[in-house]
Amino acid sequence: MDFVMIMRAALQDLYARRLRKQLKNAVLPKHIAVIMDGNRRWARQVGLANASEGHQRGGEHLKNVMDWCQDLGIRHLTVYLASADNLHKRAEAEMRFLMEEVVERIVVPRAVDSARWQTHVAGRVDLLPGTTRHALELAEEQTRDRDFHLTVAVGYDGRFELVDAVRSLLGSGPSLEELTASITPDDIAWHLYTAGQPDPDLVIRTSGEVRMSGFLLWQAAFAELRFCDVHWPGFRYLDFLRALRSYSDSRG
Repeated sequence: MDFVMIMRAALQDLYARRLRKQLKNAVLPKHIAVIMDGNRRWARQVGLANASEGHQRGGEHLKNVMDWCQDLGIRHLTVYLASADNLHKRAEAEMRFLMEEVVERIVVPRAVDSARWQTHVAGRVDLLPGTTRHALELAEEQTRDRDFHLTVAVGYDGRFELVDAVRSLLGSGPSLEELTASITPDDIAWHLYTAGQPDPDLVIRTSGEVRMSGFLLWQAAFAELRFCDVHWPGFRYLDFLRALRSYSDSRG
């Protein structure tokens, strides 16, 4: 590492420490949702031979963000790992790598070993390979009753979620006439994949893309949106703190 890079890192660390102090008494989100975008572009940007290695680095980076949230007492974190559309349209080898190497061997073990994070799954798990589905189910069972909550959105699509919620609601007992007369937003919310979880206060998307890509369409209706011009594996503690400061300032 040359002198310029060392100085840059030192200045970033100093700035991050100052931001962290400023946030000590700030209004912070209780629930952060993250669209972890840009893994493949980051891999190409740093010269990795296989773009799928970006998914691996991205999966490993999730633990850092969990630690940052835990340090600040932010008890709910939802991450968009793979959409239903990704599973259908991306190359089979890439999706197999993402499911087997990233979800099964990185995300799930680190969530289970985290001691304080309870794992939840949001999405159409029937679209996932059997081994991935089994690993996520075990993670949910092994992490019950913990006080921080990690929701992994995989095989997820916000429109599918609403369709599934309506189907579930229609099959819950009341007649169609009774539902028509009495249905409320809370009735639908209790049939979403995220039932029982608070709605996100802050949604962060990395990679510079300014769109939601079907993520938490219902739940994020009133969330603050933050679009960061940095790819997910390169998302720094400084970027995280800046997003929190922006959220806090908007609530001031």
